[in-house]
Amino acid sequence: MSLDARTIGTMYPHRDPQMLERIIIPQMEHRIQLVKYWEIETEENILEIGCGQGDCTVTLANAIGEKGRVTAIDPASLDYGSPYTLGQAQAHLKASPVGERIKFVQADPVAFLESTNEHYTTAVIAHCIWYFSSPCALVQLLHALGSRADRICIAEYALTATDPRSVPHLLSALTQASMECRKPASKSNVRTVLSPAAIRQIAGASGLGLLREQTFVPVEGMLDGVWEVGAVMDEAYVEEIDLYVKEERERAVVFAMRDAVRANRDAVKARGESVKTMDVWVSVYKQL
Repeated sequence: MSLDARTIGTMYPHRDPQMLERIIIPQMEHRIQLVKYWEIETEENILEIGCGQGDCTVTLANAIGEKGRVTAIDPASLDYGSPYTLGQAQAHLKASPVGERIKFVQADPVAFLESTNEHYTTAVIAHCIWYFSSPCALVQLLHALGSRADRICIAEYALTATDPRSVPHLLSALTQASMECRKPASKSNVRTVLSPAAIRQIAGASGLGLLREQTFVPVEGMLDGVWEVGAVMDEAYVEEIDLYVKEERERAVVFAMRDAVRANRDAVKARGESVKTMDVWVSVYKQL
């Protein structure tokens, strides 16, 4: 498969060349890694769960060729997201050279699956499980997929830090999760943290068999770790802790975790380095 991150990146919305080089191309390089590991082929009929602004969607659309199709589902409001909303990003991709291969659907994935009889060659769940409201949401999704897809491809953060520079990212994810679970409704990027071991357990209990899995260090330019550490270090995060975490010992835990993020971030900076994104776990499942 021949996929070029720069070519795909130019199809994705961006404001200036610096944004393309600094942010978009590394994101596309990462998605190309995923697509190649999953062995996505031309002419596939793909269901993508939690497509968001379409980073993985546009990569999949380039991989499947003119006769392939991607149905990309996300339940979020079309005015959600920054620097572009989901609606803006999706409209931009629909107008791109691969737009005819993509169908965006704003819907709850389980409800969508219950409303259609379509069969898919591959279902993709890429970096969206942590957005789920609870572990039960993943259970419901995998059960709803049932025999609707020949295989299910998953990618999520591994909660490991092969590169010490990614320790602050790992800690920031756990810090956010420790508070978000106390909110009645969360809009955070990190709502339900599930480890690869937990996802494997849920997948197995849902009747899925693991074909293969791998953990790898993502490309150097992925800034997700920088963004998530920044979110925890923002003073607005302290206001959220004050609002949602009332019990003294629980507050002490959340603040201690935030302090750990700061200390490890500062240690990375002291070495003249930048925070890196943590390891990624990628896998392929099939129905037993």
